[in-house]
Amino acid sequence: MKKISVFSVIAVLTMPVMAAQDVHKMYGEEPMDVASPELVAQYEQQLKTDANQKTQETAKEEVTEVEKIKKVKKVKEIEEVEEVKEEPKYPMFEEPKYEEPSNPKIRFPHGMQFGVGISPTSGLNGFIGYNNKNFDSFWAKRFGIRFDFASMSPIKSKLNKRINKAIGDEGVEIEDALTIDNFKLDAKHYGAMIDFYPFGDTWFLGGWRLSGGYFTGKLDLDADIHGTQKVGKIEFELDDKKFTYDGDEMHGKAMIDWKYKGPYAGTGFDLGLFWGFKIYFDAGVVFTDRTAKIDLDVPLDGLRNEFGTLIEKDSADAAIQAAYAEFETAKDKALADARKEIKDYPYYPIVKLGFMYRF
Repeated sequence: MKKISVFSVIAVLTMPVMAAQDVHKMYGEEPMDVASPELVAQYEQQLKTDANQKTQETAKEEVTEVEKIKKVKKVKEIEEVEEVKEEPKYPMFEEPKYEEPSNPKIRFPHGMQFGVGISPTSGLNGFIGYNNKNFDSFWAKRFGIRFDFASMSPIKSKLNKRINKAIGDEGVEIEDALTIDNFKLDAKHYGAMIDFYPFGDTWFLGGWRLSGGYFTGKLDLDADIHGTQKVGKIEFELDDKKFTYDGDEMHGKAMIDWKYKGPYAGTGFDLGLFWGFKIYFDAGVVFTDRTAKIDLDVPLDGLRNEFGTLIEKDSADAAIQAAYAEFETAKDKALADARKEIKDYPYYPIVKLGFMYRF
């Protein structure tokens, strides 16, 4: 181990002082004691200044860093929200999507139809319904539905004139010297039908249909009964009993009131013309258990039975009362027989012809 001499130690300790004196001599300043209070104070002030600068710079850096962190956090939040919005929904909660039909012609109102025509048994006829021959389904294109209605009210007067004109002025003879004329017909019906087209949309045959449904309606028919006999007396029979009038004329009425309802069965067709216009025809019957009510209004003025006894409704004479009772019984029996004949045919016919349009 080397020994350090005293001179070496002194030289090392005095080197800073000598260096400082040389510096001051170079710049023309007085040398300052290294450990002087001014130097210490200046050094401390410099340390404080440096510390303040570092503190301010550190604070600015920290604020800048916080702002950067906030911006980064905000950007991440926005990205997360966008990811959530774009995240696909769970399949069971997916909204149903509308798919275009394979055949665009089946859209509403394709298949809607309406018609206007005339029915000799019900009057002015009309219907609305639906039948679309463009459906892809085998059965859907073959079925249709209609709501049918008819009334004679709008054409009643003209129709009755035509009926009476066709009958003629002489009317319809029902007995010798007795005729019936001046017919007054009124009718209406309402119904719903399901149509079945066996051939679907096949050309020409596709228009033929079978129909079934339910109908309700009524028929009112009034007619005048006239009797004229220039020679002899007017004579007629009720239930094989003869009755006569004193005079050479008589005027009575016959009335039929038929209110019906029941299932309907029929057939028909619609024949295409152009641009959706067609001719339609229907023929069928309503199966009803309601018979028509028939009544006769026979005047009693001058009416006598086959024995010549006068017939009056209100009389104190026993013979006249008996003759009136006999007449009423014969009339009721004749009406009952007529009703029975009608009851044997419980079918109300419905025939229609007209024009229709299908969208």
